[in-house]
Amino acid sequence: MNQPRLEQRAHSAIRIPHSKIFLGAHMSISGGLHTSIERARSINCTAMQIFVKNNMQWFARPLTPEEIAAFLKHVQRGELLSIFAHANYLINLAATNPQFHANSLRALSEELIRADQLKLPFLVLHPGAHLGAGEEAGLEKIIGSINRVFRRIPKVKTRIALETTAGQGSCLGHTFEQIAYIISRVREPERLGVCLDTAHVFAAGYEISSESAFRKTLREFDRVIGRDRLVA
Repeated sequence: MNQPRLEQRAHSAIRIPHSKIFLGAHMSISGGLHTSIERARSINCTAMQIFVKNNMQWFARPLTPEEIAAFLKHVQRGELLSIFAHANYLINLAATNPQFHANSLRALSEELIRADQLKLPFLVLHPGAHLGAGEEAGLEKIIGSINRVFRRIPKVKTRIALETTAGQGSCLGHTFEQIAYIISRVREPERLGVCLDTAHVFAAGYEISSESAFRKTLREFDRVIGRDRLVA
């Protein structure tokens, strides 16, 4: 089924002419992927986020043509302006355990394929945790992992949206500089965007408690990463 891909740009609080505010929530896919759209409509969302499979399992059976068609049929109604997918919580592209790392690469590849089948523009992803290997080693492993995943699925159009993190434990991606470092060194940076999680950046030390402080943080984001990378 030839369906248009959902809007790939997310309008932020940075002053953009004719910008729109998308309001939504993360929706359950219990009962089928298409039911998430029904749930979002029931609370008047204009946007939503979903998992494309069980978020606490490595792998899942492939989506059936019927499941894909049912989801796209609901999307066609045009009541949601933006739908993003979120990667499962097991994935760690900086994992030090070889089997865990291999599972992470396979799971990310498969979830990007599933999101692409559903015509979703982005899969939101936590960059990874170095687990004691150190920041530099962790960042380099994330970069190499993204390159490997992109090589596996060259025709997939769904892009990765790297999510800013709170920096708990050894989690990477809690500074704009770390996110910028990853983007600048992957082989296909055009396949990456950034999801700015406001709760996470606040926990990481960025000031967003007032409008002026928030705008200052957004200017810092623009300086370090670039406003064109901000997709959610």
